[in-house]
Amino acid sequence: MTVEVTFWGVRGSFPCATPQHMEFGGNTSCVSVSCGDEWLILDAGTGIWQLGKHLARNRVQKATLLLSHSHTDHIVGFPFFAPAWMGHFDLTIMAGHLHDKGGVRDVFAQFMRDPVFPVQLDNMGGRFRFVDFPIGKVHKIGPFTIKTAPLNHPNGACGYRIEAGGKSVAYVTDTEHTAGTLDKHVLKLIDKVDLFIYDATYTDDEYKTKVGWGHSTWQEGVRLARKAHVRQYCIFHHDPEHTDDRMHAIEAEAKAMMENCFVARERSTITL
Repeated sequence: MTVEVTFWGVRGSFPCATPQHMEFGGNTSCVSVSCGDEWLILDAGTGIWQLGKHLARNRVQKATLLLSHSHTDHIVGFPFFAPAWMGHFDLTIMAGHLHDKGGVRDVFAQFMRDPVFPVQLDNMGGRFRFVDFPIGKVHKIGPFTIKTAPLNHPNGACGYRIEAGGKSVAYVTDTEHTAGTLDKHVLKLIDKVDLFIYDATYTDDEYKTKVGWGHSTWQEGVRLARKAHVRQYCIFHHDPEHTDDRMHAIEAEAKAMMENCFVARERSTITL
């Protein structure tokens, strides 16, 4: 059973479309995980626009959107996700950080409302199902077993471990570490995982002036990956200030510390 992970948006905080950001990509967070005809979508940043066109071309009929959280950069692409406008498309939208805060449907409805957006959620043509769950719950969707854990981010966030066919991928963004202490929730989620995707917005030096902003560093990702014996570590959620040249330097430095790591690039696919 083959599991494919594709990066459609890898940037954090806000999209950036400059010549200096084209190689790694400027779209905000969106990752797909597919196995057979089952599709999971991790976050709905601007990268979901291209994913939507891919699903439409391939006549995919259903998908499940798993939100890490609902800050703007992780949901802003949703109104431009083409399948959500198609009456034959079934989309389940799930979130673990809002079950006691009004629910995920209310967040999307508020986001797509005058005067912020001209078309309301109820005017979209897709068949939607909204699911709020307490973080820590395990879900079974098609061939996937999905484990969840709390992350350290303003307003809350949820990390995911997705397993299918003996393969596993962990999606851990947005989260902030505590210097000198490895997050026990993250360690449990990523234990011996095949692919570990981590919020590596900053460097350790940059983080000194960003404490409390809700993000981590690529060096902390290395420390977590080593402790948890992960097979591959993916540096993700790039700071908009980090141009392609800066990302190349980070990747070289990271590989010198841990060979089995790489920096996420838009439109790249990892087959597990």
